[in-house]
Parts: sequence; structure tokens; C-alpha cells
Amino acid sequence: MRLFIDADACPVKDEVYRVAGRYGLHTYVVANQWINVPPSPAIERIVVEISPDAADDWIVEQVSDGDIIITNDIPLAVRGLQKNAAILRPNGTEIDHNSVGLVSAMRDLMHDLRETGEMTSRNAAFSKADRSRFLSALDTLIVKQRRKTKA
Repeated sequence: MRLFIDADACPVKDEVYRVAGRYGLHTYVVANQWINVPPSPAIERIVVEISPDAADDWIVEQVSDGDIIITNDIPLAVRGLQKNAAILRPNGTEIDHNSVGLVSAMRDLMHDLRETGEMTSRNAAFSKADRSRFLSALDTLIVKQRRKTKA
């Protein structure tokens, strides 16, 4: 099991490093710009070309059954699910085969509302409670994925 962080706009990278270290998981930090990562042989920085889907494409090419992708990118989540990866959003919400349809529909609705000017705000600021929820969800998901691979 490996962790893949869609890192360009990920607010929980430090939390991922901490949990990954505790479990001894290799972590890929994928972005289209240089991002500082802790010095560790288990954390690998991947800088891809600057194009809209380059990081997503790299992650999807590398990810396999049982890996975990941390992203808020719904199209990447859909592609990751097709490769049997687990998907966790930075807010601690898991996207799975049962929820991906609703999450995709909400993404499209919010996009349409922003396009028409009906809604102009974005997400609220990321709080300590959000970080705590993410840490708990990541820990739970890792345990779940380990059980699945042992079965």
C-alpha cells in the first residue's frame, strides 16, 4: 500500500507525512511545481510538467489496487476508483463507488452555479477540526485497506 498526494492545493500534506511515517508507507507527493517535503526515503517528490492534468495522469499511471489517493479532484477520484484505489478528500471524506456519483453531481452543480454567478464564494478556511477529522479518517482508511489486502 502506498499513498499518493495530489499536492498542488492539498492542505493536509504534513498530516499525511506524519501518518505515513507511523505506518511505514511510501508516499508520493505529486505536483506541477517544486514542493518542499521532509527528508525521508519513504517520501518521494514528483514534479510533473505544467499542464492541467499532468499530476492526475502520473498518479493514475502509478496507482494500483489497495493504494490511497489524497485529493479533492473529483475526476482524479473517478479515475483512481477505476484502478481500485481508495480515495480520501482533505476534509476526511472518503469517495467510494457508492458516493462517487453524488460527489460528481455536486461538483457539476457547484460549477454551474459559479458559472451563472448564483454563487461566488469558494470553500471555507481549513480549520483544526478539519485536520483532526482528516487524520482520523486517514488512519481508519489505512487500517481498512490493510485488512482488505490480507483477506
